[in-house]
This record gives sequence, C-alpha cells and structure tokens, in this order.
Amino acid sequence: MGVLIGGIVALILGVIGMSRLYASFWIVLKGTIPAILILGGLASIGVGISSIKDKLAAKTEEAAEKKAEKKE
Repeated sequence: MGVLIGGIVALILGVIGMSRLYASFWIVLKGTIPAILILGGLASIGVGISSIKDKLAAKTEEAAEKKAEKKE
C-alpha cells in the first residue's frame, strides 16, 4: 500500500515539476537520449558477441562428442 501511495505522490510531483520546468525538461531529455542510445547499443553489442561465443562453443562441443563417439 505504501508503494502505491508513494507512486501517486511521485506522479503528482513529477507532473507539477514538468509543467513548471517544461523548457528545462526538454533540455535534459535532449541530452540524455544520445547517452541512453549509446549505452543501449553497447549492451546489445555485448549480448550479440556473447551469443556468438555460445553458439561457437556449442558447435565445438558437438564436434568433440561426435569425434569421441566415432573413436569408441
């Protein structure tokens, strides 16, 4: 219940603050969007590289298992 009340209070204060500081809000938003895009891009590159490494490791493991089966 406390979280709900805190959320409502934060929403009301946010709307009041944004209405009074509308120009400043847009300046901050314009400055943070490029930073968020850069960080998001870096994160997605990291996830992509990790995915490629996992696929290569799985293929290597499969090849080793097949080679071990043929040897037996």
